[in-house]
Amino acid sequence: MLFAGGLLAGALGGLLGIGGGIVLMPILRFMVGLSPAHAAGTCILAVFFTTLGGSYRHYRIGHVNFRSLAIIMIAGALATVIFSIVFLYLSTRERWLDLGIGLVFSLISARMIVEGIRGLTRKAEKREAGNEIKGSLLQKISIGSMAGALPGLLGIGTGVILVPAFTYILNAPIKVAMAASLTCFSINAFISSAFKFWQGFIDLNVALPICMGTLLGANLGAKLNKSFPSSTLRLIFGLMFSYVSLKFILSYMR
Repeated sequence: MLFAGGLLAGALGGLLGIGGGIVLMPILRFMVGLSPAHAAGTCILAVFFTTLGGSYRHYRIGHVNFRSLAIIMIAGALATVIFSIVFLYLSTRERWLDLGIGLVFSLISARMIVEGIRGLTRKAEKREAGNEIKGSLLQKISIGSMAGALPGLLGIGTGVILVPAFTYILNAPIKVAMAASLTCFSINAFISSAFKFWQGFIDLNVALPICMGTLLGANLGAKLNKSFPSSTLRLIFGLMFSYVSLKFILSYMR
């Protein structure tokens, strides 16, 4: 079950430019039965392998320009360090972790639904070709800093911030935005994983089969991304994970 969940999360992450935590977190929390803090720690380690595999595949395809992402990576890394320290305080208030995860998942689901409908009903917008993420220094620092907060604080992905920010604010092509999101998030996930391992919130017995699945699935998803139309998939998963986000919020209210 853990390997299959990791495989699905990795494939979805590589295909849609997200970390896959939206698949893994409910499995760890409600099927495996980990506490919110241990679910967050184990999830972010598995998500690191998703982003690592997916970003490498996107780099091989030609979607990643490291030079244009350097400032975003540095800002995100610093934010992840800060919020990983805050996580230690939040871990003693686990109901708040469930609430935070539920609210973020609701945003991810809403974004998937909106983009899925938009992709099915509108013609693709023409954007400048190339793999460079353009934008001002302030824009990149702001985007990177906001994106670094989620993996440090909640152990989940930054696709909900990075993909729309790259696409709509910095006007990047969607596939380049997805690749850049995975690449930036891989740094954040590594730092967050290191902190949560040191803090004692990673269950390695659970994480190992998931990581094996995510690493394989991420490469598959990134490969499919080259030619696979993702609008329908976004809409389906957006509707499905609306229920998941509600489940986390209801868990907080109990």
